[in-house]
Amino acid sequence: MSESKRELLFSVTAKDCNWNYYRGSGKGGQKKNKTSNCARCTHRDSGAVGKSEEGRSRERNRRKAFLHMVETDRFKAWHKMEVSRRLGTLEDIEAKVEQEMKRIKVEVKSEDGKWVEEDKG
Repeated sequence: MSESKRELLFSVTAKDCNWNYYRGSGKGGQKKNKTSNCARCTHRDSGAVGKSEEGRSRERNRRKAFLHMVETDRFKAWHKMEVSRRLGTLEDIEAKVEQEMKRIKVEVKSEDGKWVEEDKG
């Protein structure tokens, strides 16, 4: 059984994100309520946001916020597009979409209220 060789295409790190820290509320005691240990992570390229208010440790909340951000649908969609772009398959996909769009027929209403069929090609 041979193992397929994988190559790192790109990586996303904490440096690719904007970070905000704020005070928590609710349960957690004085430490949580008086220190800015809650973390919000915003990925600059995708706009995906993750936050964590779960613990009293800023570093733990920072790690969890990053993981929450990576798990969002917005980040996953950006990731798929970025992989396609870097592998060079995005142009193929865009060309296929453009080709399919030419086959679509558009119906337009005329001034007298009747539908008029037009070719979009």
